Amino acid sequence: MLPDVIQPPAPPAPPAPPATVVDVSTLTQTGESPASASAIYEGLVNQRKELRNQLDRLEDQRQDLSRDLRSEEMTGAERPGIEARLKETDARISSLETQIAQADLAVARAAAIPGAIVPPPPPPRRSGPPEEVFMIPIVFTIFVLMPIAVAFARRIWKRGATVVAPVPREVTDRLEQMGQAVESIALEVERIGEGQRFLTRVMGDQSRQLGQGAAQPIPVPVYTRETVERRDEV
Repeated sequence: MLPDVIQPPAPPAPPAPPATVVDVSTLTQTGESPASASAIYEGLVNQRKELRNQLDRLEDQRQDLSRDLRSEEMTGAERPGIEARLKETDARISSLETQIAQADLAVARAAAIPGAIVPPPPPPRRSGPPEEVFMIPIVFTIFVLMPIAVAFARRIWKRGATVVAPVPREVTDRLEQMGQAVESIALEVERIGEGQRFLTRVMGDQSRQLGQGAAQPIPVPVYTRETVERRDEV
């Protein structure tokens, strides 16, 4: 089969003719009464705004086409079509710029008509007190009351840090006596613990426990009066 023949891109459409300047004196509303000057002015301003929005969209589209044209993935078959779209976009941008220039001129002419530009209504008057009434207490608190409060706080802090109450001599003596008493109690408790450990060790010795059968005689020394008196003399 023969490969498909690449058709040449279609020629770009001719740009739209620029819009003509609107004569504000010929604009009318629906009916026989002519449109008000303010309505004509608002319509021309909206028309210029819409033309500028279209110009922004076309410029974004042109940037996308330029990016695609510089891309490395672009093939030779796609390049002519993108170049044609780029040329068409440039022609439309040029046409829109011409229309925006004419719209600016039309807006300027409409603004010259008396009553075209309606000033906004003034803001409603406040019924309460002015704003200065609320600002004065805030400024007074920040610049007057706050430094005074900080000074008093520092004074109280320094006073509490420097003043130390002395300990009476009687309290010191009592504390020393309590310390000595606690040491004596600790020594006595240690002695009691040693006695309990000794008794536990003696009772746990198997060789000294009494077994079954007749008890063995235990020799008991007999002391006479003379022996005791002799020991006392010695």
